[in-house]
Amino acid sequence: SPSALNGSEYIVTSDVSKAWPVADGGLGAMSYMFEILMGVMGSRKRWRTMPWMVALFGIVVGPLGIVSIYFIIIQPITIGTYCTICLLAAAAMLIMIPFSLDEIVAMIQFMIWNTRRGRPFWRAFFRGDALPGSTSGGSMSFDAVPTKLLRQSARGVTVPWTLGLSAALGAFLMLSRAIFGNEMPLAGSDHLVGALVLTTAVIAWAEVARPLRFLNLGFGLWLVIAPWLLGGGTVPGSLVGILAGLALIVLSLPRGRRSAEHYGSWDRYVV
Repeated sequence: SPSALNGSEYIVTSDVSKAWPVADGGLGAMSYMFEILMGVMGSRKRWRTMPWMVALFGIVVGPLGIVSIYFIIIQPITIGTYCTICLLAAAAMLIMIPFSLDEIVAMIQFMIWNTRRGRPFWRAFFRGDALPGSTSGGSMSFDAVPTKLLRQSARGVTVPWTLGLSAALGAFLMLSRAIFGNEMPLAGSDHLVGALVLTTAVIAWAEVARPLRFLNLGFGLWLVIAPWLLGGGTVPGSLVGILAGLALIVLSLPRGRRSAEHYGSWDRYVV
């Protein structure tokens, strides 16, 4: 039981952890290693010089990040406890998602535009291509300075106070059972919705994904009505959940500040 072992040990040895044909911890470690390696390969222009790398990086960061978040969601609901190491790993994966989205959008736009002007799709995908007026094509640069990469990676990511507070509300809701003593099923609902709110808000830090914040309108509405439909909530916990839902609805309406970056035809979606 969770009381006999610490949370991390209990989850690592649980049936959920053993459901995969290989150790999920080892699979996660390998994924993180590939993610780090792909994150430092190439330059800021790799969306056109190395489209294949951007696509692979997006596959690792996006879907695998969602899988990590899924495991965090089911831990207290299915297993009944938390894994601190898993929480830290999922947080790292989640934070990387908004920093990778702008170049994924740029790569997709470039491939569409490049194909429409008659250039071979697969050649450009694997070898890169040059923009009109430039002289260099698909050269691969693996010697970018790490500090420069860090500065460049923050371009296109802004954290308006509304989204920052929304993320904090999501994290707070995930702890409603511990703070207010809520029981299932309301405690499970708060944890699930809190994780989804946190995920949505953090991904929306990427300006190209800013419209995703509107998903939190639905989550906020559910938080308002959940205490009336689900049992297990304490009076303080239910009241705070309703107030959090109302606050989330208000916080999800404004776009918030954005940088001076532009994203081609995608600018129209940054609303």
